[in-house]
Amino acid sequence: MNDLETLKEKFNQTSEKNKLSIINQLTDQGEDGYQFLRDFLFTNKDKVDPIIGKIYLILRQSNKQEDKKFINLYFPKGIIKLTSEKNIDYSDLQQLLIHQKFQEADVLTRVKLCELAGETAIQRKWVYFTEVDKFPIQDLQLIDLLWQVYSEGKFGYKIQRQLWLSFGKDYAQLWEKLKWKSGNKWTKYPQEFIWDLSAPIGHLPLSNQLRGIRVIDALFSHPAWN
Repeated sequence: MNDLETLKEKFNQTSEKNKLSIINQLTDQGEDGYQFLRDFLFTNKDKVDPIIGKIYLILRQSNKQEDKKFINLYFPKGIIKLTSEKNIDYSDLQQLLIHQKFQEADVLTRVKLCELAGETAIQRKWVYFTEVDKFPIQDLQLIDLLWQVYSEGKFGYKIQRQLWLSFGKDYAQLWEKLKWKSGNKWTKYPQEFIWDLSAPIGHLPLSNQLRGIRVIDALFSHPAWN
């Protein structure tokens, strides 16, 4: 069995975390490795997860003509179907995350949350905690999915919430884990935050804790995660 066949077998049998690392090894196998990734993406195009997201991004960033043709034919605007209960357009957010422009995507995410909250929130440019429980489940799950899929599963509200629960809902521990705070010192925006995939798990999207924890508490308590 050659290296490519060994990698393909390993990829098909291993965990999601290990699959993410094997994807890069498959690209080292040349065109046959890329063909395997194209076939996998096409076969699993209705299953959107960080594995599919990473394969899509690798093929999209490839200079190979076959990859360009494949992406333009089957996934010209991204891999996530954008549906909104409030008819909000998330295509701009999807494009920013596809291009790994995480700082701009973070700003736009807060804009989208204001749009979900309504006209008053749009005008004040921030969300009040009592507005969060009125967010449609579909929209909040979609925002989270966009962050999750295009970050190899590192970013999003759901992963932040899982960390929060693992700390017994202790926000002090969560801030340290997310690198939003170090000791008594809050991380300075924007220069001290990390706007790429070298950031800690759950580092993005940001929430403004200077106004307290009520908004993020409402987000974590939202029925979208049930």
